[in-house]
Amino acid sequence: MALGTNTTFYETPNHPYQGERIAAEAGLVSTYGLKNKEELWRSESELRQYRREARDLIGSAGGDIGTAEREGQEFVARLRRIGVLADEESLDDVLALEVTDILERRLQTQVYRKGYANTTEQARQFIAHGHITVEGRQVRVPSYTVRTTEESTISFDSSSPLTDELHPERAEE
Repeated sequence: MALGTNTTFYETPNHPYQGERIAAEAGLVSTYGLKNKEELWRSESELRQYRREARDLIGSAGGDIGTAEREGQEFVARLRRIGVLADEESLDDVLALEVTDILERRLQTQVYRKGYANTTEQARQFIAHGHITVEGRQVRVPSYTVRTTEESTISFDSSSPLTDELHPERAEE
């Protein structure tokens, strides 16, 4: 990629002024504590890529799900690793995924769901300020996709003042 090129990794809505879509996006942005709609659009684009790959695999197999499953084993395994697909789900289930399935795998959401923060916004702040580690590594990216094997390793950084359970910013348990 040449320097100075402006590359986006998401698609914006085709019709920017649809009240129903705007309301739905605003709800997701507030529920998941996203900084702006761009983060939501990135997740939607990621989901679109997953669906496109699943359709291509099914189409190349002539609609035979069994053959497509064998050809797309790595793809399905990758989605299972990141926790978007459950172990019993198959390639056909990729087409039924929703953007919330992608948003649930974000580190910001995982920190909030584990009870380390009172709100998703606070979870975002804890991550950005370096208070959260994954597998012992400090992660400062709220949109980091947490793999299923990493879920149990999310914790406060040992040097963080938030390790003290009596810290006033810690979530009430």
